[in-house]
Amino acid sequence: MDKVRFGIVGFGNMGTGHCKYLNAGEIEGATLAAICDIKPAKLEMAKEAYPDVALFDNHMDMFKSGKIDAVIIATPHYFHPTIGIDAFNCGINVISEKPAGVYTKQVEELIAVAKKSGLAYGMMFNQRTNPMYQKMREMVQGGELGSLYRCVWIITDWFRTQSYYDSGDWRATWDGEGGGVLLNQCPHQLDLWQWIFGMPTRIHAFCHEGKYHNIEVEDDVTAYAEYANGATGVFITTTGEAPGTNRFEITGTLGKLVAEGNTLKFTKNEVDAAEFSRTSEQGFAKPKTEYIEYKFENGGPQHKGITQNFTDHLIKGTPLLASGYEGINGLSISNAMMLSSWKNDWVNLPNDGEEFWAELQKKIASVKNREKKVVEEKIADLSDTYTSK
Repeated sequence: MDKVRFGIVGFGNMGTGHCKYLNAGEIEGATLAAICDIKPAKLEMAKEAYPDVALFDNHMDMFKSGKIDAVIIATPHYFHPTIGIDAFNCGINVISEKPAGVYTKQVEELIAVAKKSGLAYGMMFNQRTNPMYQKMREMVQGGELGSLYRCVWIITDWFRTQSYYDSGDWRATWDGEGGGVLLNQCPHQLDLWQWIFGMPTRIHAFCHEGKYHNIEVEDDVTAYAEYANGATGVFITTTGEAPGTNRFEITGTLGKLVAEGNTLKFTKNEVDAAEFSRTSEQGFAKPKTEYIEYKFENGGPQHKGITQNFTDHLIKGTPLLASGYEGINGLSISNAMMLSSWKNDWVNLPNDGEEFWAELQKKIASVKNREKKVVEEKIADLSDTYTSK
C-alpha cells in the first residue's frame, strides 16, 4: 500500500489527539479515514470536527466497511484485546493504546489471533521514542555498564486529586479500569524498565489500595524484583505525593547511569568494579571514575513517532519500534506486582495468567458484595425509620 487509512476507536482524550495529527497530515503516508465511538455525544463532536471523515457507532461496522487499513484502539483498558481480536479477524492492522490489556490471559488470546492473521500489531509505547531512554537502552544493552547489578526507578510525580478519580465512574475501579497507578499511569515506565534492563524472574510487591484517595485500587506501590543474573530492582510509584520524583538509576560493574529530567548522567568506572574488588590490595580503595553528562532537548516525537513508524512498517517494511507482542511484558510485571501484594508472597515470572484472572474476579466480586451490603443496610435503615414513625 502507498497510503495507510487509519480508523480510531474511542473519541476520548487519547483518541482525539490521534485524530488531530492524522487529519492535519502530520504522518507521512497516512490519513484519518474513520472514527468510532459508542456514545452519540462523542460522535456529534467528531462530526463537527471532522465532517469529511466516516463515523461509526460500532467498531465491527467500521472494520467491515472497507474504509480503513489500520486501527488505533483508544478505549478503556478491558476492551483493548477484544477490539484488537475483532480487528485482526477482519483483516485490519492494529495499534493499541497502553496497556495491552488488564490481565495477561486476555492478551495471550489476542497475541494468538494476531500471529495467525499475519497482520501488523503495534503498541503506543510513545516513550520508546524518547532519545534519553533510547540512549540508556543502547548503553545497557551494549555492555557499557558491564555486568548489571541494580536498577531503581522512583516515579512518584503522578499526583492526582480526588476530583480526578471522581470524574468517571469507571476510573480506579476493578471492573471498570482493572487497576490503579500500575495500570493507568505506569505502563510506559514498566515497559521501559524491561526494555532497558530486562525482565525480572520474580517479584515481591506491596500495593496499597486507596491509601491516599477514596478508590478501590492501588495508589501506592513499592516492588522488589530479582533477575536471572543476580541483579535486583526496586520500583516505587504513587499518585499521592507532591511534588514527587522521576529518577531512574541503573548500576553495573562499569559505572552508574541516572536519568532525571532531561539529563542522563554516567559515572564511568575506569576499571570493572568486580575485578577491582578482587585484585586491589587496599581495603577502602575505589575505582577511579569519569563523569559524562548527556542533555536532551526534548522527549522525541512521542505518539506521532509511533504512528509514523507503524505507517512506515506497513508501506516500507521498517521494523516496529514498539511491537504489540512486547506489550505483554510490562503487563506481566504489573500483574505480578498486584498478585504478589494480594498473596503477600513472591510471584515468579512469567506468571500464571489464570491465577491472576481468578484473583481479579474475587476483587471485583468483593466490591460488588460490599456495595450490595451498603445498599441493603440503607434500605433497612429507611424501613426502620418508616416503621418507627
